[in-house]
Amino acid sequence: MKITVFTSNQPRHLALIESLASIADTVYAVQECNTVFPGQVQDFFRKSDTMQNYFSHVVAAEQSVFGRPRFTPTNVRHLLIKMGDLNLLELGALGPALEADTFVVFGSSYIKGPLIDKLVERKALNIHMGTSPYYRGSSCNFWALYDNHPEYVGATIHRLSKGLDSGPMLFHALPKATLVDGFKLGMLAVRAAHAGLIDAITNKRFENMPTVFQNKEMLIRYTRNSDFTDDCAQEYLFRSQSPEAIMAALEKRDLTAFLNPFLL
Repeated sequence: MKITVFTSNQPRHLALIESLASIADTVYAVQECNTVFPGQVQDFFRKSDTMQNYFSHVVAAEQSVFGRPRFTPTNVRHLLIKMGDLNLLELGALGPALEADTFVVFGSSYIKGPLIDKLVERKALNIHMGTSPYYRGSSCNFWALYDNHPEYVGATIHRLSKGLDSGPMLFHALPKATLVDGFKLGMLAVRAAHAGLIDAITNKRFENMPTVFQNKEMLIRYTRNSDFTDDCAQEYLFRSQSPEAIMAALEKRDLTAFLNPFLL
């Protein structure tokens, strides 16, 4: 089996590539790269003392779950580009990656043009880190925690569509109730998404899994990257919920609000 994944270069993205490589003969990894020092280096997120403080917690939580930046397995073929360059590539540049059996999108830029047409046609799978239709857009799990709704921290696995994170849903992946802070909870949600995706691909559950269109009336918050400011990050750091409060909210979580929930 050949799998193509459109993703990025942080440890959580490398972990997904590794997981896909464990079940595939070949993985074509198209990686849009950002700095691995967010907050310290001006990039997708701005450089500031507040952002450096905030992302020090993010990086620590990510490394505790997914390890550090590293090389990937030998059955992975890479195409490395700058974040945002994907839509500027001609389809021919992707070569054999477009002939894969399965297509996965996780953490790439917004895909448009001929490539999105190709991926929709091939029924590509997208991992949206946020529980749609409740939280959509950018940094959704941050905003769920900012709103004191840790019960909505998770991921949505859905079919890719031309709209941003708007494709028909297949299932939600959620972290089990555990005593962790919000930063670690977000990374456990990513881990659950990876595991749920690998399980579904391995057992061929996607072939017969019905999809559910998103009910936009259930939206709690839609966010853009520009909404994530120093002030919001500082406020979150000041009033973030304790691990005990987060665990209590997760224990009371209504799983009927989620689609075919996969918990890990």
